[in-house]
Amino acid sequence: MPRSSYLTIDSLEMHITEWGDPSSPPVIMWHGLSRTGRDFDVIAHHLSRRFYVLCPDTIGRGLSSWSTDPFKDYLAPTYIAHAIHMLDAFGFEECSWIGTSMGGIIGMGLASSQVGYRIKKLVLNDIGAEISAPALGRIREYVTQSPDFATLSEFEQYVRKVHAPFGNHSDDQWRHMAETSFRRMSNGRITNHFDPQVMEVFASSFATNNPMLWDLYDKITCPTLLLRGEHSDLLPLEVAQAMTDRGPQARMINVPGCGHAPGLNTAEQILIVEDFLLYNAPAS
Repeated sequence: MPRSSYLTIDSLEMHITEWGDPSSPPVIMWHGLSRTGRDFDVIAHHLSRRFYVLCPDTIGRGLSSWSTDPFKDYLAPTYIAHAIHMLDAFGFEECSWIGTSMGGIIGMGLASSQVGYRIKKLVLNDIGAEISAPALGRIREYVTQSPDFATLSEFEQYVRKVHAPFGNHSDDQWRHMAETSFRRMSNGRITNHFDPQVMEVFASSFATNNPMLWDLYDKITCPTLLLRGEHSDLLPLEVAQAMTDRGPQARMINVPGCGHAPGLNTAEQILIVEDFLLYNAPAS
């Protein structure tokens, strides 16, 4: 069963969902821009048989604090600093890192930094060293809106539509996603469980250009697995292929039946990740 812990960083409280035995090898799973650590419940439950899995809610999302200084706290360098603080707080000299989208950017930042030796294996879930500008525009369009709903059932239908590119989810999994990513507003209506200012910062800093992260990627030396949604618009196939020749020369796998980003919720996807963590050679 998952457990919650809370870590104070620069007067902000970060919520972390923990899975498994703390004496097992640690795995950090970091979610995407508008999501929470609960997105990983299915795979974290499976991996917890062999690993100690931590799934934080980034500041401004889920059960973590909202910032009073968003243009300082809602940027990748701050998220990376928070990640280092978390590794220190839990006493992790090394760990494996699984990052979806934004979580993968944080992972690249860590793995290419002076503390990069602490990242022993890196899984990048549908995020590359070069990000498609049209895809960023699409993401900006939906995350900068703040729709609200009268019922959780209505919110679930919205979640199903917006996150359809995540791929096949059972009805129970869609409901779980809705139930772990909503907040009730003061007027009783339901909306997304993130600070709207997160998306204002994103819109003004990331979505106006075509981010190039090759300088980070080329410094990474740890074994790296690159998962790409078959229909992803965020990670162009030519970029993913280039990442197999540069830097850590990632092993790239196209994940069928999804776009941005694979939900890591099916047996096939979980096996790919687990094999990489255990043996370094992901299943084909």
